[in-house]
Amino acid sequence: MNYWLMKTEPDVFSIEDLKKKKRSGWDGVRNYQARNFMRDGMKLGDQILFYHSSCAIPGVAGIARVSREIHPDPSQFDKKSEYYDPKATSEKPIWMMVEVEFVKEFPAVLPLERLRREKALAKMVLLQKGSRLSVQPVTAAEWAVIEGILES
Repeated sequence: MNYWLMKTEPDVFSIEDLKKKKRSGWDGVRNYQARNFMRDGMKLGDQILFYHSSCAIPGVAGIARVSREIHPDPSQFDKKSEYYDPKATSEKPIWMMVEVEFVKEFPAVLPLERLRREKALAKMVLLQKGSRLSVQPVTAAEWAVIEGILES
């Protein structure tokens, strides 16, 4: 199994929204590296740290799981969508997405500042200067440290 962190702005799509929907396509990713992580790395059942960004207290809000592997993101074909891409065709889609399902909401967001204080997470992609990727890998060791923080 692989582990991931996926960022979302809670005023756009929050862990509460995923909890209500149960499953959702992770559409609108328009960064090639993030797309490639989904395309080349994400597998059915992989675990995801659901991360709230661009908000008062950024941090991990819960856990999700990959419930459907990579497939074309339909928003790239929708001329009314802010994610429309005129270069994309159904024969040659550019942008892909996975479907995620709700697993667990934390009682409180695990703040970014708390993660920064953990020496064992020093190499975590999220904590690297300039890291802005909305989809990023998490190592099994990093996952275990975060689980440990949550259990303490």
